[in-house]
Amino acid sequence: MNSNAEKYSQLIKAKAKSFGFQNCGISKADFLEEDAPNLEKWLKNNFHGEMKYMENHFDKRLDPRLLVEGSKSVISLSYNYFPEEKISALENFKISKYAYAEDYHEVIKEILRDMVAELHDEIGEFGFRVFVDSAPVLERSWAKKAGIGWVGKNANLITKQSGSFYFLAEIICDLELVPDHPVTDHCGSCRKCIDACPTNAIISEKIIDGSKCISYATIELKNEIPDYFKDKMDDWMFGCDVCQDVCPWNRFSAPNAQTKFQPNEALKNFKKGEWKELTQELFSEIFRKSPVKRTKYAGLKRNIEFLDKSSEKK
Repeated sequence: MNSNAEKYSQLIKAKAKSFGFQNCGISKADFLEEDAPNLEKWLKNNFHGEMKYMENHFDKRLDPRLLVEGSKSVISLSYNYFPEEKISALENFKISKYAYAEDYHEVIKEILRDMVAELHDEIGEFGFRVFVDSAPVLERSWAKKAGIGWVGKNANLITKQSGSFYFLAEIICDLELVPDHPVTDHCGSCRKCIDACPTNAIISEKIIDGSKCISYATIELKNEIPDYFKDKMDDWMFGCDVCQDVCPWNRFSAPNAQTKFQPNEALKNFKKGEWKELTQELFSEIFRKSPVKRTKYAGLKRNIEFLDKSSEKK
């Protein structure tokens, strides 16, 4: 191994901490052998629903060297998004905590670019690409390999010290670094996430039928919401946090310190009545920098109307 590997690995981890990342771990850029049959089976079972993009770039998802030429290491990072205060669910539709504030894709990508620029100053130029929930990268698999956490029964990555309310990101680069080791699984016999899922989307440990997930129905699904979801949406209009909210490890979640991840003030003042009257103009104003813009005005309106109809029938 390169004599600088240890020095560079320590420098990268120290740098990640100084840029506000919660955890940083390293893996060798290699073929994800364990994940190949699992991904194939998941796709064959149509657990991805209408997320057809999941079928694309199968080989690239499993081998970062096909994604970033000459890559030798995958640097996995986590960034806390747990909010200081929860937006009240009283007389309100619910929104996933990760979408309370600015779009994490943009915020974290910018932080990563600044971080790599500093690393270039200290190490010298190296080839890299940064990823934040973008491109065909199996983020949880890399974060698990790098020892950031273990994959829980709800298929989220969980860390002993801080639970699971964090974003994952990667720097895939051509530096030879010292790889970390996976941590052990600490879910034990707990089934809280499985039992609490309103739509029974967790069909077995670590396997999610995405087509039954409320997050899928409210964000990814472009067509009408199927009848299957009637009376099961639990007032979620964008995303769903149930399987994370009930996880005992999330009692260790601490509020994030990133100003761009503080709850949007406008969201605090809305109640069901206001959401039902939402206009395109107001949507564009409130969610201009938010991940909610992904569902578009028509999608959010569809979700609100579906919830409204469900509550009328009760």
